Amino acid sequence: MTAVRRPPWAAVIGPGDVADTSLLADAEAVGAGLARAGAVVVTGALGGVMAAASRGASEAGGRVVGMLPGDDPAEANEWVDEAVATGLGQGRNLLVVRDAQVVVSVGGSWGTLAEIALARRLGIPVVSLRGWVVQGPAADDDVIAVENVDEAVRAAASWLSSSPA
Repeated sequence: MTAVRRPPWAAVIGPGDVADTSLLADAEAVGAGLARAGAVVVTGALGGVMAAASRGASEAGGRVVGMLPGDDPAEANEWVDEAVATGLGQGRNLLVVRDAQVVVSVGGSWGTLAEIALARRLGIPVVSLRGWVVQGPAADDDVIAVENVDEAVRAAASWLSSSPA
């Protein structure tokens, strides 16, 4: 039996209720950069950073998977290609990060922090742009803080290229 290779997945996480236009522009650019790097972009499918990253990925020709907290796939933002209505509420945060080879956090909220913790607990690297900076219990367990979009995409792409698909 031949193994099916799938493109790598990169989760983009961040607050859904953000009004900071520069943060949204960063999220859009991160989504676009990850799509150009060949990743499927996974988000929480709603507004704010999630919508901006979805828009960036979609407009760059990438594919977007959205993990919704509710039961209605129609609640996904318009740039989501595959909407998964989990019905899990905040529990869907685990699904956002679970299959990703890397997580990029843009900005921060309590839900974002929960996703960071889940990703790190699963051994998934996290890159943080303008958000939570978390030191892990071991030296190699830290969230990687970056200063700009280019650094975020470059760091994430390095994990995408080194991870088995």
